[in-house]
Amino acid sequence: MSVTAATGIPAAERERAVRPWLLMILACGAQFLVVLDATIISVALPPIARDLGFSASSIGWVVTAYTLAFAGFLLLGGRLADLFGTRAMYLTGLGVFTAASVGCGVAGGAGWLVAARAVQGIGGALLMPTTLTIVHQAYAEPQRRARALGLWSMVGAVGAAAGTLCGGVLTDTLGWRWVFLVNVPIGAVVLVLAALALARRARTDAARQPLDITGALLVTSGLVALVYGVVCFGGDGGAARGGWFLGAAAVLLALFLISQHKWARSPLVPLRIFTHPSVSSANAVMFGLGLGYLASPVLISLYLQNVQHFSPLRAGLGFLPAAFAVMIGAQFAGRLTPRWGPRRTAFTGLVLVSAGFLLLSRLGPHTAFFPSVVLPVALFGLGAGLAFTPITVAATGGVDPAMTGLASGLLNTVRQVSTALGIAGFSAVANTRTGGHGYGLAFLLAGVIAALAAAGAATLMPGRRPRVTPSTG
Repeated sequence: MSVTAATGIPAAERERAVRPWLLMILACGAQFLVVLDATIISVALPPIARDLGFSASSIGWVVTAYTLAFAGFLLLGGRLADLFGTRAMYLTGLGVFTAASVGCGVAGGAGWLVAARAVQGIGGALLMPTTLTIVHQAYAEPQRRARALGLWSMVGAVGAAAGTLCGGVLTDTLGWRWVFLVNVPIGAVVLVLAALALARRARTDAARQPLDITGALLVTSGLVALVYGVVCFGGDGGAARGGWFLGAAAVLLALFLISQHKWARSPLVPLRIFTHPSVSSANAVMFGLGLGYLASPVLISLYLQNVQHFSPLRAGLGFLPAAFAVMIGAQFAGRLTPRWGPRRTAFTGLVLVSAGFLLLSRLGPHTAFFPSVVLPVALFGLGAGLAFTPITVAATGGVDPAMTGLASGLLNTVRQVSTALGIAGFSAVANTRTGGHGYGLAFLLAGVIAALAAAGAATLMPGRRPRVTPSTG
């Protein structure tokens, strides 16, 4: 029996004594904070570039460094949570995230800020896997747990959309440094709350298996090379350098797959999880959705500020229709997914996302904000809110409970990798044409990719499917 060191009370009894809503606040609050920080700086990018000397092609690294470090270390973060417990990794991840926020807020140069953002992403990667575990601890009854998971998923989508508004208000009123420093008092309060509410857990025999350091290094370095290669093609690095890094990424990621299949005693990602068709298809669909939607706050913000000459606050307000639409879509998703199934619900949402992106392909220097920007932004926000929940259900719903954390970690990794690639790729496309027309081309490509993701949604499970059981060998 696991017993908390501080109180001598069995951990299971202490968890039952903690109110579920308090655990949900910790889970959803951490999720919101981590996802929000991926987009909150989007409206602050132009003033950051002016103050710290970023070039037009390098400013995207302020966002990319965070999302890339987050994606690269997310699977390792989930494994460390298995080894050291939910409470320990929640406190460690939030502590690193909060400390790195201080480093970002006082950054004196471009390299300093990018490095601090990467550390912030590592903190988020240690923190995020614990949030899903806390949701499962809060609710044991299946129906209540399903509603809680829907709320958890919605908070992530809303956090991505709300980042531009929060960033705009802070940048215009207090300056861009407060986009980062605002995390410090929030993180400190949540740290104290989590230390009191979360119970320590004894490590199990399964958790004492060796840590796959080789796999973690291979997948992280491979993802870094992949995104940097994409950035080089659209920036100052040139096609030759980009080709070298993309080749290195292919080799590193191939070695990662081989290591998971043959070398690792306790692989970071047991490849047999991909034998479940819903896991593979859901991650592929999430990748297509994430490329455009999760990069859209940055693209819209840069367009409104650089082409339409909006202030940071006005640019943040410009993305507000998407934030409201995501919340509405998520509410519909919670009701439609049990009735229609993940396949039909995700398909409907992705069609709306694609339509919104394609309408934005007409962006130019004289495009009217209303209705030519507002309505498409609201449309793809509604579709994204509708699609995220069924994709999450498809990726984790048919998997054995012992593999839920892994399935969730994979989905979050794909989401963050697609964000990094989308920001790097679409920003490069936007810079290829003058007068704002590059942004229209970027959204045209995003719309086509979202349409392909909608076609891929036809492979999602229509309802309940047999579970994948963990390996016993």
